[in-house]
Amino acid sequence: MLGVYIQRSWIICGATALALAPTYAFTAPILRALHQPADIAAVAGRYTRWVIPQLFAYAANFPLQKFFQAQSKVWAMTVISGAGLAVHVVLNYVFLTRLGHGLVAAALVGNVTWWLIIVAQFAYLVSGCFPEAWKGFSMLAFKNLAAFVKLSLASAVMLCLELWYYTAVLILVGLLKNAQLQVDVMSVCINYQLWTFMVALGFNAAVSVRVSNELGANRPKVAKFAVIMAVSTSAFVGLIFMAVFFIWRTQLPRFFSGDDEVLREAAKLGYLLAGTIFINSIQPVLSGVAIGAGWQSLVAFINIGCYYLVGIPLGVLFGFKLKLNAMGIWVGMSIGTLLQTLILAFISYRTKWERQAMLAEERIREWGGRNSDALPSTTTTAESVDR
Repeated sequence: MLGVYIQRSWIICGATALALAPTYAFTAPILRALHQPADIAAVAGRYTRWVIPQLFAYAANFPLQKFFQAQSKVWAMTVISGAGLAVHVVLNYVFLTRLGHGLVAAALVGNVTWWLIIVAQFAYLVSGCFPEAWKGFSMLAFKNLAAFVKLSLASAVMLCLELWYYTAVLILVGLLKNAQLQVDVMSVCINYQLWTFMVALGFNAAVSVRVSNELGANRPKVAKFAVIMAVSTSAFVGLIFMAVFFIWRTQLPRFFSGDDEVLREAAKLGYLLAGTIFINSIQPVLSGVAIGAGWQSLVAFINIGCYYLVGIPLGVLFGFKLKLNAMGIWVGMSIGTLLQTLILAFISYRTKWERQAMLAEERIREWGGRNSDALPSTTTTAESVDR
């Protein structure tokens, strides 16, 4: 079933990418309608038109990632991604730094790199290394798509609400006075936050697969131990990152800008950025626990409350009413994230893991069908890909 699930995911993600393509094509007028600065809207619109192929690369990549992660084939993915990164750096150096082709070249280089990674991952998939999980393309991929979408929708809503939160913050910053400066400053901070976020995202993927598999195998104590280890390890790494940004808050923005005003304003946000990085070393891991345990619908509602009913309104209050500008918006965003983290931590602490194992068993029977007794490990692993 694992091979069937990845094909269903390709169909659904591909259809979603097709539906989102017009948003990429008309980014400039959309941003102008949201009252963003005209020059920013124009540049963003030109870039997004050229990166539409990457949108479809994402649609192919995420199911492949989950397929490999569910079977602990992480190092193969790492090698492929590392090779892709090396090619990406070389192409960017040649076409941007040496030949000076600019934004369009950056987009095209990204397209080439992403699709090279997809080709390499697909070659690994069909290489014969997964004789039980990959049986080739099947018409079963088109069967029961509606139910598959329904099961996946809660995860999609949960993740979209988290990612759109940062987009909403940038749009708010674009409405401030001297928007160009404020967007520059916020972009520097968000880039650093996303870099460090990648580490927590690794723990997110690991703990979601481990919790799902252990619950499906009726090992609730092992699942609980995985949660404790993932959260504590990611928090420790987050403490290190926080210390780095506290100490070098005035120097780190120089990697992104040479403008003195941007550097000065970014340094002011250094303390907040350091604290937010620590919070975001824990929050994604707890979200991974939620995915592995099947709490996506609950977390979606938590995200709405914490991000959109608390974080953004507070950001508007601090940024516009109290005239704290980008710092005020960041404070509101951080409060929303902190509240969500505390709620997820409380839910995880109070969870009866034995009960979650029973619920996982029910889901395995529902999705494994007649094969659930014969191939328990396969359906358990497939469940994590499905989520």
